[in-house]
Amino acid sequence: MDPQTIVTALASGALVGALLGVFGGGGSVLATPLLLYVVGVRDPHVAIGTSAAAVAVNAAANLMGHWRGGRVKWPCASVFAAAGLLGSFLGSSVAKMVEGQRLLLFFAFAMAAIALSMLRRPRSEGDPDVHITWPLVRRLAPLGVLTGAAAGFFGIGGGFLIVPGLMAATGMTLANAAASSLVSVALFGAATSLNYALSGWVDWRIAGVFILGGAVGGMFGVKGAALLAGRALLARRLFAALVLLVAAYVAWRALGGL
Repeated sequence: MDPQTIVTALASGALVGALLGVFGGGGSVLATPLLLYVVGVRDPHVAIGTSAAAVAVNAAANLMGHWRGGRVKWPCASVFAAAGLLGSFLGSSVAKMVEGQRLLLFFAFAMAAIALSMLRRPRSEGDPDVHITWPLVRRLAPLGVLTGAAAGFFGIGGGFLIVPGLMAATGMTLANAAASSLVSVALFGAATSLNYALSGWVDWRIAGVFILGGAVGGMFGVKGAALLAGRALLARRLFAALVLLVAAYVAWRALGGL
């Protein structure tokens, strides 16, 4: 690893960590494009596997801050995450069989879907006092499996699906859903990276530097989430516009490589 790779990996990790801290769901979507087009990872599968490992650790670190803030609904988050683990292994196994540039093209469409989902205004404020019940478990588990499969296939945390899924199934608030989504983001990312590592598609040196940068960025991101609480929708829409632009660039590069 040369100095330029170290600096770009640190900066990229810090950016992703900050976005994860602020937005929870969708915050990790820029990890793979940053590894490919800023850090300089050449193999799309290595970029996806490495980003999954880094995002899993960064999500777990950010989760601690939200936990201390009392925003994580652990029973609901745990049911959703546990159900999705199998899906994430299955999804990532299918993705490993897809040619790299085609996988990036699919990834670009996923990015666009993430951005569009972040543009929507939540239907209601939600219930901050939601508690787990058996009817909620029956709604959460199937959603968890499907979301885990999508997260594993695209090599992302899947927070853009987890957040609305948690809100729809339980009626919790957006703040609680964004914080609780990090439980699944961490577990799905760990499962995906482990699957890629079995094929030798994780660069642990870059992942380590990326994680270090993410730890620093995450501390600022969690604080930023509190500061932006009154303007959360505007912040999410600005971030969504950025993700749409990056998705278009990824699609253009992927089509050029086919």
